[in-house]
Amino acid sequence: MYPGEQVKTRATQPAFIMAQSGETVTYAELEARSNRIAHLLRAHGLNRLDHYAVFMENHVRYIECCSAGERAGLYYTAINSFLTPDELAYIINNSESQILFTSEKKRDVALAAIKNCPKIKLVIIVDGEGHGEQVVNLDEAVSRYPDTPIADEYAGTSMLYSSGTTGQPKGILRPLPEEPAGHLIPVSQFLKGLWQYRPGMIYLSPAPSTTAHRLPQ
Repeated sequence: MYPGEQVKTRATQPAFIMAQSGETVTYAELEARSNRIAHLLRAHGLNRLDHYAVFMENHVRYIECCSAGERAGLYYTAINSFLTPDELAYIINNSESQILFTSEKKRDVALAAIKNCPKIKLVIIVDGEGHGEQVVNLDEAVSRYPDTPIADEYAGTSMLYSSGTTGQPKGILRPLPEEPAGHLIPVSQFLKGLWQYRPGMIYLSPAPSTTAHRLPQ
């Protein structure tokens, strides 16, 4: 989700609501948070077409971790939160991810996995303490960065994995044209037409647990 123009007209309206807790994140909050993460990613050397990964349960900080990539021209891989350390390490390495976002709940699995992930520069715990220079708390890590957009915004997208019925999971790497952040790449245009996204629409995501998303007007 890229907040974009919604901040100008709907800053205080919910971008999404966590169904179980009722916690709400507004468009303004999502914009500020994803901007700070985008600055963090650039500061750690991730440039357009580079990769990072997100490994956590359905969490209120999940969307901002993905949104940052969508405005920084990056590929992000959302990884199944039930994987074992070896399974997680395989996808991190195969996707060539350089940074891993995870949660306190998934900390032990994540830290076990990165022992076999030489390209990982940084592990970011969204809701837990850091440890040393490689494992950091999200809020502490982004506190030095502004909540305004990075200077070189580009459209980014997800790199997802198949179930791997013929062996190991297979990454689906779609072309990522050099377009401005917020530009609908072909797969997004296809989904918009298929699901008939429209102004004011509310989307209920039922997996792994429910999150309501209010779509842009």
